Amino acid sequence: MKQLTPTELAQWLADPAADRPLLLDVREPWEFQLCNIAGAENRPMQTIPATVGELDADRPTVVICHHGMRSYQVGVFLERAGFDAVYNLAGGVAAWADEVEPAMARY
Repeated sequence: MKQLTPTELAQWLADPAADRPLLLDVREPWEFQLCNIAGAENRPMQTIPATVGELDADRPTVVICHHGMRSYQVGVFLERAGFDAVYNLAGGVAAWADEVEPAMARY
C-alpha cells in the first residue's frame, strides 16, 4: 500500500486535472465530528467489512484515521478485497493538522 504525506494529499486535492480520490475516514463518528478533512466520507473501521461492496474498487481511495494505524489496517483489508489504488494518509488527521491545516481542531 502506498503512503501519502499530508502535503502530497493536499497537492493531489488541489490539482484540478487529477482524479478525485475517495477520502475514506475510518474513525469513530465522534472523532470525525471534532475534525475532518473537507470532502471525507466517515465509515468507522468496524463497518468496512460489511459495507466494502458499496465502495468503488476502481476509484483511488485514501484511508484516513487519527494517526495512520487504523487506516493502514483498513487499507490492507481493501487491497486484499481487490482495490488497486489504496493510499494510507501517513500520520492521519493529526499530521494533516500539523502540515496542512493548522487551524483544525485537535484531540
